[in-house]
Amino acid sequence: MYEDVVLGIANEAVLTILLVSAPILGAALLTGLLISILQATTQLQEMTLVFVPKIIMVFLIVILFGPWMLNIITAFTHELYANIPQMLTI
Repeated sequence: MYEDVVLGIANEAVLTILLVSAPILGAALLTGLLISILQATTQLQEMTLVFVPKIIMVFLIVILFGPWMLNIITAFTHELYANIPQMLTI
């Protein structure tokens, strides 16, 4: 019975992590892809050229989506804390 509770919490935690990290990872992936295409067309093969635009994009995404990410994480935490008494009675 306890295994179901633990696996349910782990499942919700993994889904929350994926949901929160998706905008950051997607923006970094898209930025890296666009810079790589630009490098391939101009034959400019500088490896450090990718890092600055990625850092800027990740910073902008955190600023834009930060409140939404915080709401998702706090909702998960509140739900987890609210369900502690029910989990102890199982």
